[in-house]
Amino acid sequence: MGFVGRQLLTAALTANAIRPLSGFRTGIPAFFAGWLTGELAPHLLGLTVADAALHATGRRRDTRGLALAGASAAGLAYLIRQSRQVGAAAEEALTEGLGIDYAEQLDAAPTPADLATPWRSIANPFAYGRARRRAGVQVLRDVAYDAAHGKRGLLDIYTSTLTPASGAPVLLQVHGGAWTIGEKEQQGLPLMQHLAAKGWVCVAINYRLAPRSPWPAQIVDVKAAIAWVRANIAEYGGDPDYVVITGGSAGGHLTALAALTANDPAFQPGFEDADTTVQAAVPHYGVYDLAGATGIPRVLQTRDRFLAPKVMQTSFADSPEVFEAASPLLRVTEDAPDFFVLHGASDTLVDVRQARAFVARLRETSRRSVVYAELPGAQHAFDLFPSIRSAHVVRAIDRYLHWHWNTHRASRGSGTAEPGLRHRPAGSQAQPSRG
Repeated sequence: MGFVGRQLLTAALTANAIRPLSGFRTGIPAFFAGWLTGELAPHLLGLTVADAALHATGRRRDTRGLALAGASAAGLAYLIRQSRQVGAAAEEALTEGLGIDYAEQLDAAPTPADLATPWRSIANPFAYGRARRRAGVQVLRDVAYDAAHGKRGLLDIYTSTLTPASGAPVLLQVHGGAWTIGEKEQQGLPLMQHLAAKGWVCVAINYRLAPRSPWPAQIVDVKAAIAWVRANIAEYGGDPDYVVITGGSAGGHLTALAALTANDPAFQPGFEDADTTVQAAVPHYGVYDLAGATGIPRVLQTRDRFLAPKVMQTSFADSPEVFEAASPLLRVTEDAPDFFVLHGASDTLVDVRQARAFVARLRETSRRSVVYAELPGAQHAFDLFPSIRSAHVVRAIDRYLHWHWNTHRASRGSGTAEPGLRHRPAGSQAQPSRG
C-alpha cells in the first residue's frame, strides 16, 4: 500500500474512533476499528508522524498524503487528550459517589503522580508476561471449581510475594465474549496483575458457553465459582468473607446479575444452600437490560436477533420471564451491594443508555453506595490491555477497592455500619454522573 493509501486508511480509522458508526450491523466493525485506534492512539500517532516525515524527505512528495497525515495526527492527538481526561473523570466519579473525604480511608491519598499518564507502562501494551514477573505476580492455573464441566469449570488464581498467609481481599474476574466465546486468560489482566502485586488474591474463571450450553448455565457457573471461592480461597491466603466481583461486557452482565441475586436458588441448582454473596461489584461496559425494558432499539434488536436464538434459545414472546430474570436492571433491590459501574461514552456494542438506566435504578432503590464513571471517548473493551485509558481505569478501581476494603475492615472491627451504607429520604432520586 502506498503512502496516500496508508494515510487514507489512518484518517478513516481516526475519524471512526472520534465519531464511530452506530447501529446493530455497523456497530460491530465500528467497535473493532475504533477500539484499537483509540487505545493505541499514541502508537499510531508515532507511526503516522514517522511515515509522513520519511515521505517528506523523498523526491516525490504527495501533498494529498501529507494533508491526510496532518489531519490524522490532529485527530489522534485529540483521542490521546480524551484518554488522559479519564483520570480526572474517574476521580470526579469517586468523589461524587463516595464523598469528598473518601481518600481519607485510603492507605495514602492519590498524588498528582497517581493521576498522571503512566507513559512508560503503556509503551509495550502486550508484554503481559514480563510485567507480571517484574511485579512478582504468580499464577496458579487451571484449578477446578466444577470438574464436571472440564475446561469450562476451571479458574486461575493470581497472588504475589506480598500476598499474606491469610486475610487478603479477593477479586473474582468474569470474562466477556457475548456469552458464546472467551477465556479466563484473555481479560482483566491489567487489573488483576495490578491488585495481585499489592497483595490481593485475584481469581479468573471460565464458565460454560452458549449455544452449546444455553442460559442460565453461565450465571449458574459464576455462582458456583463464588461458592467455591468462599469455601476454598483461605487456602490461598484470601479472606472468604470479602469477595468483590468484576467483569466486562457479558462478564459485566454476569457480574451485576450475580451481585444482585445472591443466594437465589433458581440460579444455584444443587447448591442452593451455598453462600454466593459478594461485598461489591465493579462491572465494565455491561449489558443490563436483556428484556428490552428500556425500549432502546439496539437492545430490542439484540434481544430478538442474538440473545433469543443463541443464548436463551427461546423467544421473548414465549418466555418473557427468562429475559426479565436475567436482566440486572430488573433485579435491583434495596439490598444490592456497593457498585462501581464503568461505561464508555462511545460504546457501539452496548448502548451507554443501558448503564445510565441501571445506575439510576440502583440510586433510586439501593441502600448502598453507587459510583458511576462514564468515560469520554471510550469504546467497548477499553481495559483489555494497558493503554492511557485503561491505566487510569485500573488506578481508579484500585482506589475504589482499597476504600471499600479499608472501610469494610474498620466496620467489621468496630461493629458499625458496613461500607457504603446510606440512608435517603423516601422518594429521593440521584442521577448518574456523566463523568
